Amino acid sequence: MPVIAIIGGQWGDEGKGKVVDLLAQKARVVVRFSGGDNAGHTVVNPHGTFRLHLIPSGIFSPHTACIIGNGVVINPSVLIDEIDQLNQRGVDTTRLFISDRANLIMPYHILLDGLEEESRGGKALGTTRKGVGPAFTDKTARLGIRSGDLLDKEALLERLRSVLDYKNTILTKIYGVSPLSLDDVYRQYCQYGERLAPYIRETTIMVEEALNRDELVLLEGAQGALLDPDFGTYPYTTSSSPLAGGGCLGAGLGPTRINHILGVFKAYCTRVGSGPMPTELKDETGNLIREEAHEYGTTTGRPRRCGWFDAIAARFSNRINGFTGTAITRLDILDTFPSLKICVAYELDGHNIDYFPGNVATLERCQPIYEELAGWQTPTTNIREYENLPLQAQQYLTRLEELLSCPVNLICVGPDREQTIHKTPIL
Repeated sequence: MPVIAIIGGQWGDEGKGKVVDLLAQKARVVVRFSGGDNAGHTVVNPHGTFRLHLIPSGIFSPHTACIIGNGVVINPSVLIDEIDQLNQRGVDTTRLFISDRANLIMPYHILLDGLEEESRGGKALGTTRKGVGPAFTDKTARLGIRSGDLLDKEALLERLRSVLDYKNTILTKIYGVSPLSLDDVYRQYCQYGERLAPYIRETTIMVEEALNRDELVLLEGAQGALLDPDFGTYPYTTSSSPLAGGGCLGAGLGPTRINHILGVFKAYCTRVGSGPMPTELKDETGNLIREEAHEYGTTTGRPRRCGWFDAIAARFSNRINGFTGTAITRLDILDTFPSLKICVAYELDGHNIDYFPGNVATLERCQPIYEELAGWQTPTTNIREYENLPLQAQQYLTRLEELLSCPVNLICVGPDREQTIHKTPIL
């Protein structure tokens, strides 16, 4: 069986959680490979409605091992709370595992995230202030503390002492706030270690063994391709790579192991936080999409910016990921519109372009050029066969396939697991 990477094709919030939950019914392993608890994956299935921030969305499948990979940064408090909430609702978490190489979010990361964001004033990046960015900074600077360190209290104390001295200097000398107590932080993380110890292990062996048994492995991305720190709208990006290539690094397997890359796109566009979004609608149509779809952040509750589907950005996302297929989610949100628009080019300084600029200032000057299609104005939420979709909906999806040069495999017409149309096989 193959490895399928499930990747957000836009600015995050595309519905990856639903897609992973659906496909996990046939998978033996699901690996969350990037981000932290700044991500929020909403899953609606027979167990109920769940909002996951760290635990892979395959946790509801009773035969599936769920791994928080080395590419994730973990706030132990958030993870423990998430485990407890799932257990209270009857969800088994004994199949959850944590890579011993995953870095931890520490109290100073959360403090610094807020202080740094406030210091930017009007040029704030719009972070979730969860400490994710500073944790990835420390990982690169080799100042990180990893989940495996929690298993050795003596080594943890030594490591924490040297790092905390450095961080307290920054907190007191640069930002003028009180230092953190070594005893308090150490005591708290020792308690976290005792609680999480049964879950922490070497996980790359688990993935390799599953593949050697010819079992299906899913790589679950967080955020979206247009937030990648290399190829996204830098500096208004996330701190780890949400791309398919990042799945290899964040899960611990070679690139030749990935057989299929499924790009997940909403039938329209949304974005949370700062940064350019060429098709953003700052009018009644944008408000209508937001309210109809309840477009508010799972993690922050912030209203999402809404706009028409941007095929230029989507084609760029396909280029840097190599999608073998796509899942189009939330098609039902467009059910009431008499006409729809798709951005097929940008106007930049009086000229038309068909590419996604790498410079954020350039992208901010881009104006969308739209192609208009007829809407279908009929409910789709109860449709389960592609042939039963209204002709105009089929034409809309066909046009997306043409513009992305990529087939549509799945179409989601509601939040429930069952509200899915299987157009073409993924495997």
